[in-house]
Amino acid sequence: MKIRSALAAAASCAVLAIFATLQADAQDKPKLDANGMPCNGVLDGALQCFKKDATVNTADHPYRTAGESDGRRYGPGRGFTLGERELIYAAVPGSIVVLDAKHDYNFVKRITFEEKPATLPLESIAGMAASTATNMVYVSTRGHLYAINLLTEKVVWSNAYEPGTCCERGQVTPDGLTLEVGSDLKNFHRVIDARTGAVKGIIPTPQSMFNHNMNMSPDGKTVFDAPNGNTMTIADMATMKPTGTITFSDHVRVFVINHDASRVYANLNNLDGFEIADVKTRKVIKRIEVPAEMWKAKWADPNQHFYGHGAPMHGIAMTPDESEIWIPDAINNQVLVYDNTGQWPVLDMKKAIKYEAPNGWITMGLDGKLAYMASGDVVDVKTHKIVGLLRDEYGRHMDSEKVLDLAFDLNGKLVRKVNEFAIGDPQAYAARMAATPKKTKEASN
Repeated sequence: MKIRSALAAAASCAVLAIFATLQADAQDKPKLDANGMPCNGVLDGALQCFKKDATVNTADHPYRTAGESDGRRYGPGRGFTLGERELIYAAVPGSIVVLDAKHDYNFVKRITFEEKPATLPLESIAGMAASTATNMVYVSTRGHLYAINLLTEKVVWSNAYEPGTCCERGQVTPDGLTLEVGSDLKNFHRVIDARTGAVKGIIPTPQSMFNHNMNMSPDGKTVFDAPNGNTMTIADMATMKPTGTITFSDHVRVFVINHDASRVYANLNNLDGFEIADVKTRKVIKRIEVPAEMWKAKWADPNQHFYGHGAPMHGIAMTPDESEIWIPDAINNQVLVYDNTGQWPVLDMKKAIKYEAPNGWITMGLDGKLAYMASGDVVDVKTHKIVGLLRDEYGRHMDSEKVLDLAFDLNGKLVRKVNEFAIGDPQAYAARMAATPKKTKEASN
C-alpha cells in the first residue's frame, strides 16, 4: 500500500509539473493578431492588437470592441458581407414575386416559371410549398406541378401527370423529400418524390370528391384532404390509405389543425365563423359563429356581394402557439381575432383588424411575429396593427393567397420556412403551456 501511495504521489507531482510548464510556455508565447504578428497587448474583436490601456472604456476615453457597433458583420475582420436573408415569396400566375422581409418589403426580383405566348392564358395558382432538404419551392397550378431551385431559380422539373388532374395545394413531409398534392378537384391525392417529381403512390379519397385544400400533421404521418364538399378524408402517409372521414355541416373551405393534429378548425360555406372537429372521434364538437347581427342579414340578402370565394369568409389561421385564431370576415372587411386559451375560442372585438383590399387568406410568418394577408397587408401579431404592405415592382399591392416566408443562409441555402396554412406549432405550443398557470391549463384541456 505504501508503494502504491508513493507512486500515486509521484504521478500527481509529474502532472502538476507538466501543467506548470505548459502554462509558463503559454504565458511566454505571444498571441498572434489577424496578420499573424505577435501581440503583447490586447486583441480586439477583429484580432487587431492594441495596448492594454487603449482598450479601457471610460467617460474620457470611450471605447467599444470592434464588431460591437460595426456595420460589417463580425467586425472589419470579416469584411462587408450580405448576411442571411429573409424573403417573402408570393406566387401569381406565371411567376413568383420576391420581396425583402427585412427592408420594408422592397422588391427583389420576379422569378418566371411559366413561359407562354401572349395569346394563351397563364395557369391559375393553386398552392406553394418549400423544402429545406431539396432547396426547392413547389408551385401547384391548374395544369402543372413545378419544382424550382431556389439558388439557380430554374425549373428543375415540371409535370402535368394525367391531363385534367393536376394540381391542387400540396405540402412537404418534415424530412423535405416527399410531397402530398391534391388532384385538380378529383377524388385522389398524389404522393410525389420531391427531388424528381415521380409519383410514389395514390391516396384515394372516394368520399371527398373535388379535392381542394389539404393539411399534414406536424410529424408528417397523417394528412387531411378536404374537398369542395362537406366530407374530409383522413389518411395515413405510410400506407397511403384512408383511415376515416369527418363530415361538416357545409362545404369545407380553408381549414387548419392544431399542434398534435387532434383537432380541425374549418371555415365553411354559409358561416361567418368556423367548426371544430375532434380527430379521434371524427365528430364536429363545436360551432363558433360571429355574432348574428354582424353578418346574417347581410348574407341573406342576395343583392349584396362580398369577396369570400362564395362564402361569408375565406381563410382561417392559428398563431403558432395556438393562443389565437384569426378569420378574415369578408362581410365587414376585417380580420376577427379569437382568444383560444380557454376551453373554446372567444371573440375579442378590440383586436379586430380593418383592411381595404379583399382578403381571402392568412399566412403566419417565421416565429409567428408577423401575419401576411392576401390583401397584401402585413400585421404585427402582438399589437394587431398593420405594419407593412406587400407591393410588386410596379408599386401595386400584392393580391396573393400563396405566400411563403423563407430564410436563407449566407450561401443561399433555405434554412427555415413556413407552411402556407397557419397551423399550430408543437414547440411554440409547448413553450406557451410551460409558461401557463395550472388553472388556465385545466380550463383549456
